[in-house]
Amino acid sequence: MDPELEAFIPFFPKTDLSDPVAARAHFAGLAASVPAPDTPGMEVEDRLVPAEPDVPVRIYRPRGARAAVIWMHGGGFVMGDVDTEHPWAARIAESSGAVVISVGYRLAPEHPFPAALDDAYAVLEWTAAHAAELGVDPARIAVGGHSAGGGLAAATALRSRDEQGPPIRFQLLNQAGLDDRLDTWSARNFTDTPWFHRGKAVASWQHYLGSRPATAYAAPARAGDLSGLPPAYVASAEFCPNRDEDIAYAVRLLQAGVSVELHQWPGTFHGSQALLSAEVSQRQNAELGAVLRRALAD
Repeated sequence: MDPELEAFIPFFPKTDLSDPVAARAHFAGLAASVPAPDTPGMEVEDRLVPAEPDVPVRIYRPRGARAAVIWMHGGGFVMGDVDTEHPWAARIAESSGAVVISVGYRLAPEHPFPAALDDAYAVLEWTAAHAAELGVDPARIAVGGHSAGGGLAAATALRSRDEQGPPIRFQLLNQAGLDDRLDTWSARNFTDTPWFHRGKAVASWQHYLGSRPATAYAAPARAGDLSGLPPAYVASAEFCPNRDEDIAYAVRLLQAGVSVELHQWPGTFHGSQALLSAEVSQRQNAELGAVLRRALAD
């Protein structure tokens, strides 16, 4: 483990997802402790995207932005909202120079699959339809997210391909949850890794799927055909249960003819980039913005 990250491990609380309400409150407290970047160079606005039900979004508009990223927060499908994601969404808008539309999708177990995906897809359709109002080029829209949000981004890209929906320029999948089967080496063996481990992954998928069988739109690793999807950036953390499914998905995208940049970050664990003082976290966070800036360039 990276020594700068390892120093923080004794201070990490032991948490689980057995009580979603308590988990959300704890997650919100942790998110509030992460400093958000200053946003004087951008407009920040909360809106409701019309849908059934309406979807809350927070829109970050850097000056001169002409591209957009539909951004899905992490939290195991159970935790998180536009407030907990504020430090990350603001940072990505600042570093990428793109409009970031942070999606407050519905959470499981109260709202199991496909509620979160329906919300994300509604925001994609709304963004494309309102591109002129947003000052965005409709040909320069990406989807992205962390963890469960990365899984939702991948599922949104699959659904848009299948339904001939709005064109997506790029997908950014950061430590994404992609496979409910949890049968990779990392998913089976990382039972005590910091912050996210097999037990949490099992609970996350149970809450998200409820009584429904998993489909490719719930767990994108189940998709039989990955051809025709947008170019991707896939990032994994060395000590993360999602590591091997992320790498396998990137390889399958490549084999399907999709251009992929794959970065496996050594010495890191799931969500460790929130430890902003670590040099490796600084590189991880800077790279997310740089990747989007390149992918969405005019």
